[in-house]
Amino acid sequence: MGSNPTLSAIAAVAQLDRVLGYEPRGRGFNSCQPHQFEVLIPKGVRTFWFLHCKFLQRCFCVKIQSMNKAFTKETDGQDDDDELPSLPALPKGSKNYMTPHGYQTLKAELLELIDNERPKIVEIVHWAASNGDRSENGDYLYGKKRLREIDRRIRFLTKRLEIAEVVNPSVHYGSEQVFFGATVTYADDEGVERTITIKGIDEADSSKAEVSWIAPVARVLLKSKIGDEVPLPTPAGVRTLEVLDVSYPAPQAES
Repeated sequence: MGSNPTLSAIAAVAQLDRVLGYEPRGRGFNSCQPHQFEVLIPKGVRTFWFLHCKFLQRCFCVKIQSMNKAFTKETDGQDDDDELPSLPALPKGSKNYMTPHGYQTLKAELLELIDNERPKIVEIVHWAASNGDRSENGDYLYGKKRLREIDRRIRFLTKRLEIAEVVNPSVHYGSEQVFFGATVTYADDEGVERTITIKGIDEADSSKAEVSWIAPVARVLLKSKIGDEVPLPTPAGVRTLEVLDVSYPAPQAES
């Protein structure tokens, strides 16, 4: 049985609302103004208004628009959650740890997609759809493809931010023990030194020598101290890592 577009729209609004945290931002999901959430269905136009029980001053408009055959020509399944990027597996019972900077970066990307990029692409698609035959309309075909990509990314970011556990590494400033967010310098049993920073799954950038906290090297380093030697299992055998230095960002002064 296909999913109910009305319920899907309501669920999407509620999920985004939780992630964005009821922060007034002028226009957009956290505005005092009504916000449209558009869902395309084969027939009919329906508009819904919602009032949050705990936040009665805020309301959302979920608008389900009709679409013609040109819009339904592509398979509906293309927008299903099955096409979301596969989420990295978290250890059982653990949380999706993330630094404050990583959380804000992902949230800024989500807001940019919702407030700017998606509305622009929707406008292009609507304009291209009015130009006649869509089967050979490059603007229309690219716009629809890009719109699906944006919607998948919005769903991905929303889900990841919703389960995020923000941890500020600066609380360990001055500590010699390795915790989440630490920058660690270690040497292997051949004397080769490396420096890595342990970050969240969704924020670690290998080009900046950042590793996810669930990476094998991070897992063996966590909770170790300067001077400790820890075993790292590898396909070539067990290697020994010696912790040489541990550092954290300094706490920021409150303004």
